[in-house]
Amino acid sequence: MEHTEQTRCTELAKSSSVYRSLYSEIEEVGWERLVRLGGDLTFLSFRILDAKSRVHFVEIELDETYPKSPPRVSADVPYIFDLKWSKSSRLKDVVQQFQKHLEKLQEFWSTLDDIDKSLWVVDPKQPSRSMCCRQINIGNDCYIMLYINADDPKSLPECRFMGPGPVVDSLRRIWQRNSRKWTKDKPYLENIACLLETQLPRPIDVQKNDQQVECGICYAQCLPMMSWELTVEAELTIDVIILLAIRLSIAFALGTGCVPSPQQGSHSMFYSGIVHTVQSQLL
Repeated sequence: MEHTEQTRCTELAKSSSVYRSLYSEIEEVGWERLVRLGGDLTFLSFRILDAKSRVHFVEIELDETYPKSPPRVSADVPYIFDLKWSKSSRLKDVVQQFQKHLEKLQEFWSTLDDIDKSLWVVDPKQPSRSMCCRQINIGNDCYIMLYINADDPKSLPECRFMGPGPVVDSLRRIWQRNSRKWTKDKPYLENIACLLETQLPRPIDVQKNDQQVECGICYAQCLPMMSWELTVEAELTIDVIILLAIRLSIAFALGTGCVPSPQQGSHSMFYSGIVHTVQSQLL
């Protein structure tokens, strides 16, 4: 009985020492960075900001021999760094090495951000920081899968085309023929457009915003496709006519005045078409 009690006291003392030591190491990293701490003290997660204020999480697993043996490190990055560890190493050393690793990947993530901003990415919808590929809509029911080199992100990427066979074959030949035109000092949009010899679709959210800006009053892009040279025989419903008339009234109420002159562009055709349509149907 006495032996059992001594063993228990020894284990408690050892456990208390482990707790104090680990809490001291967390203090060095910063409690404000700690996201998670396992109840058995074998798992920790820290929140780290990189130079561009991107948020990253580094997960650290400790075994019973820690700190004699190095911890296991994982994170949402394309590849993990080789941890340098010694008997005197502490958690702050893990975090510092992780931060240096993030610095090496800044150009990689900036390149991917540029792709996501300027090209029509269809997959993945919500890419993780570890993903090196992007599937891009290049028009005509064709797609290109780009594989970005994490260590040299501005270099010519590996790619795979998807779409109708004849079109894809033609695109592949054009890409191979122009591959030498790729330059690291150009944005991805410009480089890929140059290699494919075509203007690429913009991101879908940019297209939507442009549509809203194009016609903030009448929303002409939302209307059925039709010619403005309408006659009584045109198959238009009364609902559409009323809708057109209402939108014209809104334009007047907002101070546009009378129907714009032909020199004022597409809206002139739109408003004139409304007037022509309503008058034709009322005659």
